[in-house]
Amino acid sequence: QVQLVESGGGLAQAGGSLSVSCQVSGTLITDKTVGWYRQAPGKERELVAGITSFGRTNYADSVNGRFTISRDNAKNSVYLQMNSLQPEDTAVYYCAAKRSDYHFKYDYWGQGIQVTVSS
Repeated sequence: QVQLVESGGGLAQAGGSLSVSCQVSGTLITDKTVGWYRQAPGKERELVAGITSFGRTNYADSVNGRFTISRDNAKNSVYLQMNSLQPEDTAVYYCAAKRSDYHFKYDYWGQGIQVTVSS
């Protein structure tokens, strides 16, 4: 079965940094777009960042310039480095993958990991 397992995250002060990692098993991410979503309490899920199989990245305006998504196909993993954190970044972060670059929605999902930013 396809599994996406997040790790990292945790608690940081405003202005600090955290990272989240996603280990994928059951399928190769080499030919897939992978990304990170987040959902804060009382808010809808939003796409934070994505990276295509070609390495093209996109970011939500709210995190652009602060967060960096990367991938390591050899390790079948995807990462999100989060710098200059704000309390508004507090959310459950989900790793996700499309079946290919050409699907409009993400097909595979992790269980999520908590990121909390205190002021």
